[in-house]
Amino acid sequence: MEHIEIFIDYIAKITEGIGVLIIFLGSLFSILKFLFLIKSDKAVSYIELRQGVGKAILLGLEVLIAADIMATVVTEPTLRSVSILGLIVLIRTFLSLSLQVELEGEFPWKKNSTKKL
Repeated sequence: MEHIEIFIDYIAKITEGIGVLIIFLGSLFSILKFLFLIKSDKAVSYIELRQGVGKAILLGLEVLIAADIMATVVTEPTLRSVSILGLIVLIRTFLSLSLQVELEGEFPWKKNSTKKL
């Protein structure tokens, strides 16, 4: 059982690294795309840059939440560790929701209700 815990801990750490890389590389890609399009004659806006960076952050936060859950499963489930996980997930979920509303201009559950059939 101890070997499985070590293995899952490594997977959680790798997943955290992937989450950080997603945020970094996605933001870098969006900034480079913005800079190259500014030099060309194509219309480019600050809003497109913001949306690109925001999407990278959203995806990275989702991966980081998964890593936190994996790391907590490995540890002995105490009230303190579960509370910390809950707080981290709550904060990251709030950040994700805030970013999504900022990028799309509406709450995710309002999308379907505004479309006409």
